[in-house]
Amino acid sequence: MGTVWRMSMAETRGFEIVEDAAPEFEAVGAIQRGLHAFNQSMGGDYDREPVTLLVHDPDGKTLGGLLGLTFWGWLFVDWLWLSPEMRGKGVGAELLARAEAIARERGCTNAYTDTFSFQAPGFWQRNGYAEFGRLEGMPAGHARVWFRKAL
Repeated sequence: MGTVWRMSMAETRGFEIVEDAAPEFEAVGAIQRGLHAFNQSMGGDYDREPVTLLVHDPDGKTLGGLLGLTFWGWLFVDWLWLSPEMRGKGVGAELLARAEAIARERGCTNAYTDTFSFQAPGFWQRNGYAEFGRLEGMPAGHARVWFRKAL
């Protein structure tokens, strides 16, 4: 069990705050279910559906892919990665175009992602995405960058 900080308010209210570097699945699930329920109560059902596109070699080895979600009329591209030998061949743009097509089929009208300044933000710009946010110094000497695109 992790470190327990007892605060006077916590003690008088009958709870404790526990640091846990390896929480049980049920604890993580309780937080996720609680936040999802709240979000849907405020913004409506979001019909979260995964978008998973994989690049395989002839032997079935994964050489890259795109992981994302569609919800509330948006495509969120969470991960897009290609092994070095697959880069610069248009495969990333093809993955992104396919993900956007899936999103359109699901009724999405917009897409967004976040990346880092060292992860080829020009790729997103070349594919029609516009920067709408930047957090300098994350990590030091770089920035976290958010992009969006109307579908």
